[in-house]
Amino acid sequence: MFELAWPWLLLALPLPVLAAWILPRAQTGTSASALRLPHRGISLPHAAKASSISGLHRVLALLAWALLVFSAARPQWLGEPEDIPRSGRDLLLAVDTSGSMGIEDMQIGNRAADRFSTVQIIAGDFIERRAGDRVGLILFGSRAYLLTPLTFDLKTVARQLDESAIGLAGRETAIGDAVGLAVKRLLERPQDQRVLILLTDGVNNAGELDPQKAIELAVANKVRIYTVCIGAEAVNVDSLFGSRTINPSADLDVAMLTSMAESTGGKFFRARDTAELAGIYREINQLEPVADKAETLRPVNELYAVPLAAAMLVAVLGLLLPWLRERVARVAAPS
Repeated sequence: MFELAWPWLLLALPLPVLAAWILPRAQTGTSASALRLPHRGISLPHAAKASSISGLHRVLALLAWALLVFSAARPQWLGEPEDIPRSGRDLLLAVDTSGSMGIEDMQIGNRAADRFSTVQIIAGDFIERRAGDRVGLILFGSRAYLLTPLTFDLKTVARQLDESAIGLAGRETAIGDAVGLAVKRLLERPQDQRVLILLTDGVNNAGELDPQKAIELAVANKVRIYTVCIGAEAVNVDSLFGSRTINPSADLDVAMLTSMAESTGGKFFRARDTAELAGIYREINQLEPVADKAETLRPVNELYAVPLAAAMLVAVLGLLLPWLRERVARVAAPS
């Protein structure tokens, strides 16, 4: 559908006619102020022609003006309406890939599974359910790396997580670096949409940024952090002296992770088994809802360049018209 973005500019079309009607006409012919030559036989050729504007010149000038005004009114061609998903949130998922994520204290079905494999399955399902959101993926171990920038392509993010492995970012845990990197990447997004889901099973023991400093950065830049701590609290192991119970999550820094979540307006979660981890992601879905409806947009193709180019061609033609007329006159004149 064709339309003008600024149709009110068409009111400028009659300005040249109004100017010609209101402003006084230039005097033609001889007057007291006319240039007088010392000898009667000397005259300025084409003086009378230069003082008058031909009808064709007027037509070209008015046509160029009309095209300029029409171009300024921004003619547009609107395409068919398209539904675009409206982003509810910009979510960064920071996943711990340190060596401790290989501890097999979780269960998938009836078989034992390590922590990282469990996260891959449940977090992958969580990512694919965030239709309408931008989701990105950070992996952190000894260092933090942005594996996937914020994108609507959720299948790619889920596939990147599925193809990741323990130790890919190092064997230690740099929680502060992961939060700092997430804050940096979320700065370009609207403040009310900056969300980080941090999933770890340990304590900060690597990296350059202290977790407390990372918390201050997140608070200052309005980034909500949901901390998810994964790992069982009691596992039976066999030894030479019989079966005994150990706590594989003894090193988990619950106090720091709780403070990180509460200070930024997020929430702390504890996932001791697969069911709790799945429930946590369901609760985050409720706390950070996805887009409830799509925006309808119409693609716009700007056409102002066409009348603008035509106006320039008409103006050039008007400038060349005297030269063309002179050339034609010379060719037609008898030799």
